[in-house]
Amino acid sequence: MRKAPLLRFTLASLALACSQAFATPSPYSNMIVFGDSLSDAGQFGGVRFTNRDANGNYAPVSPMILGGRLGVNPTELGPSTSPVNPVLGLPDGNNWAVGGYTTQQILDSITTTSETVIPPGRPGAGLVLRDKPGYLANGLRADPNALYYLTGGGNDFLQGLVNSPADAVAAGARLAASAQALQQGGARYIMVWLLPDLGQTPNFSGTPQQNPLSLLSGAFNQSLLSQLGQIDAEIIPLNIPVLLSEALASPDQFGLASGQNLVGTCYSGEGCVENPVYGINGATPDPTKLLFNDSVHPTIAGQQLIADYAYSIIAAPWELTLLPEMAHASLRAHQDELRNQWQTPWQAVGQWQAFVATGAQDLDFDGQRSAASGDGRGYNLTLGGSYRLNDAWRLGLAGGVYRQKLEAGAQDSDYKLDSYLASAFAQYRQDRWWADAALTAGHLDYSDLKRTFALGVNDRSEKGDTDGEAWAMSGRLGYNLAAESSSWQLAPFISADYARVKVDGYDEKSGRSTALGFDDQERTSRRLGVGLLGSLQVLPSTRLFAEVAQEHEFEDDQQDVTMHLTSLPANDFTLAGYTPHSDLTRASLGVSHEVVAGVHLRGNYNWRKSDELTQQGVSLGVSVDF
Repeated sequence: MRKAPLLRFTLASLALACSQAFATPSPYSNMIVFGDSLSDAGQFGGVRFTNRDANGNYAPVSPMILGGRLGVNPTELGPSTSPVNPVLGLPDGNNWAVGGYTTQQILDSITTTSETVIPPGRPGAGLVLRDKPGYLANGLRADPNALYYLTGGGNDFLQGLVNSPADAVAAGARLAASAQALQQGGARYIMVWLLPDLGQTPNFSGTPQQNPLSLLSGAFNQSLLSQLGQIDAEIIPLNIPVLLSEALASPDQFGLASGQNLVGTCYSGEGCVENPVYGINGATPDPTKLLFNDSVHPTIAGQQLIADYAYSIIAAPWELTLLPEMAHASLRAHQDELRNQWQTPWQAVGQWQAFVATGAQDLDFDGQRSAASGDGRGYNLTLGGSYRLNDAWRLGLAGGVYRQKLEAGAQDSDYKLDSYLASAFAQYRQDRWWADAALTAGHLDYSDLKRTFALGVNDRSEKGDTDGEAWAMSGRLGYNLAAESSSWQLAPFISADYARVKVDGYDEKSGRSTALGFDDQERTSRRLGVGLLGSLQVLPSTRLFAEVAQEHEFEDDQQDVTMHLTSLPANDFTLAGYTPHSDLTRASLGVSHEVVAGVHLRGNYNWRKSDELTQQGVSLGVSVDF
């Protein structure tokens, strides 16, 4: 019963992973793992190099947790070469990591032969329990839509293969060679751990080897990063050394025990000093309070922390590619406001008409395979005026301020946008023909971007801000079926819209392991539509308006964003995000009432819908002729 906290934590972690697999994006076809004991899913008959719960079950390792959150089938996350699988008739999984593997063995498991072999220092060391062809052996190809997960390097040190900076550089290059082999085999998305600081593990902490091993770990990582930067793939580095140093510096923030030696003690007591309070035989056993299970391997708390870290990076573009969509939503709301105003009766020739309007919007993004769901709210103030040149033409200017807030993702990240938009427009009507057109330009101020994600038992937020620009052209051409003097009007029309939004790149400000930098994003929209505009004079001073249109979006390619860890600015990668839908339906309903001669009050409701996007807005405006 004393180990109940671990049981609850493990079950909660797995339940969370399973539930989120169905609730969050799943952009990768599979997850395929290579490495050593840090990622081994149970090659040795189900044994894993992490702590066990109260029932004797081993806690999951980070790729198992991450794969669950990405919606990968649990069977696929199992061991690839376990000798137990064929005996029990179980299928092999896609986790090729084996405890004890050196960087050379990791490479071999990809290109030549995968062996489950008892590692040095264990009874029966060197005995091969099972072997099979490596992942890409015999000319096999990698899945370009899968996520590849790579760890390794620690056993090169533990087995005496690294004794100098030159050895560390060579070992780092060997691990990079595994990523290179995957890329040459067709892999596109490869996530790679940087080697944890081996000097900051129970095995070496406080010994004469601590400082030399810390320096050699750094040399290994420098070599690894240098080589990874030359591979033509989307290499996603995980800065594990910095992440773990943050956990050690502020254990309370990560749910770890404060006032305990988290580096010099461990949970199991295997090869290290068991923690007297939270160790397996301690006063209150609880591995979730400790970072290390044994002399070098993380507890479930450490594995969960690393899985959350990896997921926060993968999930970032699912939210950040919604930033241009926020700006497009402001542009569309602005254009709706103009169309609403255009329904107001024209002033006399040679007169001006001024107007002011205020409104509110609701924006709803449904989740996609590679984009997060989000709920947005906004409001706006629009001012403008027009001048009637003659019977056929009216020209005008308008400016608006639009404020938006979008909550997106599993942890309700918070993104804010202020849009400052200005338009010049023209209207034409002659006989039964009519047309309108507008040219819009604006400045985008993303003043408060707060990306929030789970990290261990708590959430963490990374903040930034940036600017952008937007411009658009729109036009419609229609024909009235009824005479101008009729109490009703019905006019089919065609429309064309072009809009371009650019969001400037920015770095999140904290400088922590989880902070990311993003390159510029551009999103262009080109739409053609057909619609029907109608109105009815219900009272001498009151007229109802309605409009419905169907539009086709020609720029419907999946959006992506190039990004990097701010702690590793030279190693960037590009991941996919939001995909605009190709078909859009929009409708509006409005009423205009003449309060006194030349003063009109109007109200409008606007609605847009595609498969994943719903945008609604209401507005109230007044215009004055003079």
